[in-house]
Amino acid sequence: MSESVRFGVYLPPFGPFGDPNVLVELAVRAEAAGWDGVFLWDHVVSEAMPIADPWTTLAAIAQATQRLVLGPTVTPPARRRPWIVARQASTVSRLSRGRLIVGTGVGVDESGDFSSFGEAADLATRAAMLTEGLEVMRAMWAGRVVRHAGPHYQVNLAAAEPDPYPIPVWMASSTGSPRVISRAVGCDGIFPNPGDHELRPEEIAGLREELHRAGLPAGRPFDIAVRGNASPVWEEGKDVDLTALGEAGMTWWLESLIHFDPLELSMAVVDAGPPRV
Repeated sequence: MSESVRFGVYLPPFGPFGDPNVLVELAVRAEAAGWDGVFLWDHVVSEAMPIADPWTTLAAIAQATQRLVLGPTVTPPARRRPWIVARQASTVSRLSRGRLIVGTGVGVDESGDFSSFGEAADLATRAAMLTEGLEVMRAMWAGRVVRHAGPHYQVNLAAAEPDPYPIPVWMASSTGSPRVISRAVGCDGIFPNPGDHELRPEEIAGLREELHRAGLPAGRPFDIAVRGNASPVWEEGKDVDLTALGEAGMTWWLESLIHFDPLELSMAVVDAGPPRV
């Protein structure tokens, strides 16, 4: 496996993780155990209450850790106004001294995150709002004059000081459609997240080829984050070839913690450290 592969923990901030104090403790323990990052889901509705706000919690994690990469994976601008996301991201980036990665995407409405509040729930609208919102966010981080008049957002801002740290963006993809791949090429990484299986090495290699065909330069740094379960702590056996995934192009392995598992088991996975080969 490539030495450039990094290891993170990926989890929902609700259910047993709904207490932000628990999430901060988990992040501190993750850093002590040798993990490279902690990434939080972003939802406002769930059957597993309570829910912690990811941005507020990430700010607390930034202050409690020294080297962990952190971020929302993923936050949808269509539900969180892009100028608010831009300011939240800028704040956490500065608090963490440049350790933030913004995972973003169209979001999902499975639990009613959009429809419960009268937000646009159809995929085409959310995708258009994502593309338009990213343009606004990047302009704000760069400190550029913003004179934006789009179908979904109207923004008028004077020039300002650019953010002191680069803010990488990962694009989430559940389908691998050409439009999503094209959108990802304009970002710093991709988070392929199919809902029905864990990715295989040949899928990662194929994704890398699609990205290059869509215009990703061969030598440009670009992350491919893969989620799944490979820790030996899990009670059931896991058959994940991390070496093959790394050779295929994976740059981040995200160990997935789920809210319906006992909190003690999840903490044991964190304390055991990355599932290195």
